[in-house]
Amino acid sequence: MENADTTRSFVKDVKRVVVKVGTAVVTRADGRLALGRLGALCEQIHELNSQGFEVILVTSGAVGVGKQRLRYRRLINSSFADLQKPQDELDGKACAAVGQNGLLALYDSLFSQLDTTSAQLLVTDNDFRDPQFRKQLSETVDYLLSLKVIPVFNENDSISSRRAPYEDSSGIFWDNDSLAALLALELKADLLVLLSDVDGLFTGPPSDPQSQLIHTYVKERHEGLITFGDKSRVGRGGMTAKVKAAVYAAYAGIPVVITSGFAVDNIVRVLHGERIGTLFHRDSNSWTSTGETSARDMAVAARECSRRLQAVSSQERSKILLDVADALEANAELIISENEVDVSATKEAGYENSLVPRLALNLGKISNLANSIRVLAKMEEPIGRILKKTELADRLILEKTSSPLGVLFIIFESRPDALVQIASLAIRSGNGLLLKGGKEAKRSNSILHKIITSAIPENVGERLIGLVTSRDEIPELLKLDDVIDLVIPRGSNKLVSQIKSSTKIPVLGHADGVCHVYVDKSADMDMAKRIVSDAKTDYPAACNAMETLLIHKDLLQTELVNELVLELETKGVSLYGGTRASELLNIPKTHSLHHEYSSLACTVEIVDDVHDAIQHIHQHGSGHTDCVVAEDHEVAEVFLRQVDSAAVFHNASTRFSDGFRFGLGAEVGISTSRIHARGPVGVEGLLTTRWIARGHGQIVDGDKGVIYTHKDIPSQE
Repeated sequence: MENADTTRSFVKDVKRVVVKVGTAVVTRADGRLALGRLGALCEQIHELNSQGFEVILVTSGAVGVGKQRLRYRRLINSSFADLQKPQDELDGKACAAVGQNGLLALYDSLFSQLDTTSAQLLVTDNDFRDPQFRKQLSETVDYLLSLKVIPVFNENDSISSRRAPYEDSSGIFWDNDSLAALLALELKADLLVLLSDVDGLFTGPPSDPQSQLIHTYVKERHEGLITFGDKSRVGRGGMTAKVKAAVYAAYAGIPVVITSGFAVDNIVRVLHGERIGTLFHRDSNSWTSTGETSARDMAVAARECSRRLQAVSSQERSKILLDVADALEANAELIISENEVDVSATKEAGYENSLVPRLALNLGKISNLANSIRVLAKMEEPIGRILKKTELADRLILEKTSSPLGVLFIIFESRPDALVQIASLAIRSGNGLLLKGGKEAKRSNSILHKIITSAIPENVGERLIGLVTSRDEIPELLKLDDVIDLVIPRGSNKLVSQIKSSTKIPVLGHADGVCHVYVDKSADMDMAKRIVSDAKTDYPAACNAMETLLIHKDLLQTELVNELVLELETKGVSLYGGTRASELLNIPKTHSLHHEYSSLACTVEIVDDVHDAIQHIHQHGSGHTDCVVAEDHEVAEVFLRQVDSAAVFHNASTRFSDGFRFGLGAEVGISTSRIHARGPVGVEGLLTTRWIARGHGQIVDGDKGVIYTHKDIPSQE
C-alpha cells in the first residue's frame, strides 16, 4: 500500500501541464463528437488557466470527425445505384484533413464561450528531426502561454508519411499518446495527464468487479503482470499505448496520471492532489513500502486526532457536526453528480438490481442525513458522563465515566449514506475512524469523505477520518490490534465471516438480516396487512426489511391469508413458500428458509402457533429483528420474552429497527453480537468506560488504615 500523501505531493510544484484526450473520449460510440465531454474538458482547462496553470492540450478525433462528414457527403452525392455497390473505405488522410478543421473550430467555439483563446499547432513525426523546429516550437508555445492562450496540438495525419504499423524503431512518435509524452519533455512540462475511457490502469478488465484500480504503477511490480487488453475502439492505441507513453515520460522525470475523461472534473481533481487514476512516477518504487507502516500511520493518525477531538469542549464537537451538516447540503449537487457516475457504472457492470436503491443518493436523502447529524449535535454530551459515583472511603471518591473506544475500522458495502452516519457518530463519540467502502460507491464515498473532513478544524485534524481506498489495505489494517480498537463489518455473511477469522481485533456486527413477521390468529386484519406491507415494501433493500412471513395455521380458514398474499403481490412482491405454504398456497418453494432477499421478494410459511413460530425463528433467523402481530396479550408476551433477537417488536413494523428511529441520531450498524452492544449501535455503542478516583492522600498500606464505606453517591452531587 503506497502512502497517498507522498504519491500525490508532486502536484504542489506543478505549473505547466500537458493534457492528452483520446478519440474514445472526444467521440461517442456512433462516431459523432461527444459535445458534453468536450465542453467539460474546456471548462476544466479554462478554470486551470484562470488559476495560473499553463495548460497544453493534445487532442485526437480529427479522423473520426472527418469520416462522419465524408460519409455524409458521399451519401448525398450518390445515386441509388451507387449505393447498391460495395463502398470503398474512406482514406484516413482525407478524413484527417476534413475533420481537423471541424474539430479545432469546435474547440475554438467552446473556449470562446469561456473567454479563452486557443491556438492550433499541427506537427508530424519528421518535424522533430529538425533542431531548429524544436527550438521554434518551444519559443512559440512559451509565448502563447504567456498570453494565456491554450495551445492545441494534433498530429497532422493528412500529410504524415508514416504507414502502419505506426510504432517502429525509426519513429519519434507513433500516436497522440507518444506525441503527448514527447511534447511534455520537449516543452518542459511538470505533469502529463492522459485521459482515457476508463478510470485508470486495473489489475484486470475494468468491467470485472474483482478488478482493482492500480493507484501507483510500479514498473518492477506491474510490468509483465498486467494484461492491458485490446486497443481503442476508434484510436490507434489503447491502454497499452498509454502505459508505454506514461512509462517513457515518467522515467524521464515527468509525472503522469492516466484517468477517465468521462468525468467532468478529473483534471482539476488531479491537480488538487486527489488520489484518482493511475500515477506513473520514477520514484514510485520507493513509495511502496511494506504496507504495514502506511496502514499503521493511518491508524495512529486517527488515534492522535481522536485524542485532540476529546480534548475540545462539547460545544466545539457539536459545532463540527453542524458544520458537516451544512457542508453536505451546500455540496448536494456535487455529491449527486458523483453518485450518478457510480450508479451508472453499477448498472453497466450488471450488479443486482437490489444494489441500486442502497447506492443511490438524492436531495431528500442528503437533507435527511444533514438533519440527522443536527439531531446528533444537539444530543446530551456522551463523553465523560458520570455513570456511577461511589464513596470508597472517607474523602476518596470513585467515578465510572463514559469514554470513547479509540479507533474504529468500519468496512461497509454499497451504501454511501452509511459513510455519513458512521463519520458523524465517530465525531460525536470522540472516536478516530477508518472507513472502507465498496468499490461500487468509490466516487460517492470519496466526495463525501472530502466534504466531511474539510469541515473538521485544524486543531483536531482531518486525518481523524481516514478513507481506505483499496481492498489490499484491509489485511494490513486487521493486523493492527494494538492501534485499532473495534472492527465493524457491514455487509454479507461471507464478508463478516472473513473479517472475524482474519483479526484479533474485536468484531461487532451482523451477518444477515433475515427478519420475520409472525401473524397470530388473534391479529387485527387491517393492522396485519399494514405492518406486513410496510415491513417488506417500505425499503426492501434494508437489513431490517421482512424476509419471512409466518402465518398461524388457523388463519387458512379465514380471508386474512388471501388478503395478506394479495396485498404483497399487488405491491410487486414475489412469494416463495416453505414446505407447508408452498403446497397450501400454491406458490414456488423456496430454496432456503434462511435467505435475505434484499428485494421485493419474501418467504411465507405456515406455523402451528406462537411456540412453533419462535422455534422457526431460532432455527432459520439471524437474530436481527422479529415481530409479532397479535391482539392476544399472552401470545405477545411469550413472543417478546422468548425470541432471542437483538430487537423484538409487538404490532410494529420491523423497519423501526434503526438507529435514527430509535432516537440514537444515527447508527454505525446493527449488532447481533451479545458482548458490548446489541441492536442498532449509536453513540452509546461506541463508548466504553473509565474509572476516575479523587482522593486526599490516601494509601493502601495493606488496607490497615482504610475504612471502606462503598457508599453510592447520586451523580449530581
